[in-house]
Amino acid sequence: MKRIKIKAGKVEVVAQLNDSATARRIWESLPISASVRTWGEEIYFPIPVAVVPQNLVDIVQKGDLAYWPDGRCLCIFFGPTPISSGDEIKPASSVEVIGKVLSQPEEFKAVSSGEKIILQKADGD
Repeated sequence: MKRIKIKAGKVEVVAQLNDSATARRIWESLPISASVRTWGEEIYFPIPVAVVPQNLVDIVQKGDLAYWPDGRCLCIFFGPTPISSGDEIKPASSVEVIGKVLSQPEEFKAVSSGEKIILQKADGD
């Protein structure tokens, strides 16, 4: 089980990556540092990974980490986006879920567009 530490502004959480080929490629590219953008209750940022995703979905869950192939970005979902309806969380276009935040993803509400985000391997991994 590969765990990563995500730090953005004053928020610091641990997430767990799944065993997909995309998650493995992202793991191999760590550490990653970028500037975040926000879209509803989602933050996203470019990553230096380009892959052909295997399992695209149109609806995600709170706390999901996903690779967005259209933007070559990593997304962190913590609530509805501008195109969500009801309680569903809908990305701008299809994404591949590559992991999950292990604590309270709502903490990302405190992160503003333009803030720096750092992803790195968690200690022991």
